Amino acid sequence: MKAMILAAGRGERMRPLTDTLPKPLLPVAGKPLIVHHLEALALQGITEIVINCAWLADTLMATLGDGSRYGVSIRYSQEHTALETGGGIVQALPWLGDEPFVVINGDVLLSQWPDVKAITLAEGCLGHLWLVTNPSHHTAGDFALNAEALVYQAQDGEQTMTFSGMAVYHPSLFAAAPTGAFALGPWLRQAMAQGHIQGEFWPHYWCDVGTVARLEQANIDLSQQQ
Repeated sequence: MKAMILAAGRGERMRPLTDTLPKPLLPVAGKPLIVHHLEALALQGITEIVINCAWLADTLMATLGDGSRYGVSIRYSQEHTALETGGGIVQALPWLGDEPFVVINGDVLLSQWPDVKAITLAEGCLGHLWLVTNPSHHTAGDFALNAEALVYQAQDGEQTMTFSGMAVYHPSLFAAAPTGAFALGPWLRQAMAQGHIQGEFWPHYWCDVGTVARLEQANIDLSQQQ
């Protein structure tokens, strides 16, 4: 299994920290946020990793290098125009192979990872999402799970969960994807409506490190867990 880390965002809500440093390189518990991902992937034996980059890409690539110091091999998918999440994944597909691959947002943090390599996509499914408890800044949530572990767009009054930003996708999910920039959310919702996306609830610590305040809280949280 191969992996992709999404790291091309500008990090507007993290300014001024991200004026001179890519958001994935902001430190959490003494190491860059993205290094937590690289180490977790290496522990699972997932060593072929694609990282997309745009803002301050040279800084990101110079810091991480070829990945050998973390026990992985990194290829960089540079975006010279903003491709959004969907377009970023599609651009990287030639390096991700023909089998299911894991994708994780570069700005989320987990205290522990699920056994990614153990995921099997059920017949007809093209993706597996990990959902988490709705955080205080996103109480409306994103999706729901039915009794067959299929993810769907919740209706008013239904219990929701938040997409963790971590998933396994089969490359054929993007077979008919448009070229250029497009958002991943609507593409996933379309696949959900056809019963193609499965998922599970992940009950452990998760943080969307999207603001300076949440970065500070993540540092506190991880220091208490160590």
